[in-house]
Amino acid sequence: MSFLRRRSAANPAGPDFDVLAMDPGDWPGDLGAGLLPAPDGSCQGVFLRYDLFGGRGPAMIIGNLPEGSPARELGEGEVPFEVAQLLLALGNDEPVEVLESEDVPVMHEDNLLIVRRLKCSESRISCTQFDRSDGVLVTIASWDRPITDDLYQLLKPLPAEMFQAG
Repeated sequence: MSFLRRRSAANPAGPDFDVLAMDPGDWPGDLGAGLLPAPDGSCQGVFLRYDLFGGRGPAMIIGNLPEGSPARELGEGEVPFEVAQLLLALGNDEPVEVLESEDVPVMHEDNLLIVRRLKCSESRISCTQFDRSDGVLVTIASWDRPITDDLYQLLKPLPAEMFQAG
């Protein structure tokens, strides 16, 4: 994905990478964003929480985790960070694990993505992941909604100002 690039700053106030997600203006519900800070003040990931259920919990979480982010390190069967955040936000404390994964080719604009579809033990969770050309892992976790190929066409880089500390 050639349009994605890394940013750098002396004192990071937000991510030093572009965040690929759905534009909040394209989403009819509430949006929340969270940064994963490292001890040195750098950003180790960004996740966006899209709430379509009127405050009763998120419908979807999209995460962007750069190379080296501790949130990318998973044990056997362990769910991605975004799935864990989704379950936490929904108040679901039942144990959930990844049962299997399948790689599927998907087009995004003029780019071919190899998307990993993760099957979880909780059947109401849909989860997909793909690696960007800049090394950032994008994970989409959805509750009670399948993730279709049409969703990838809504993904775009969001402006850095959206994630600046103010």
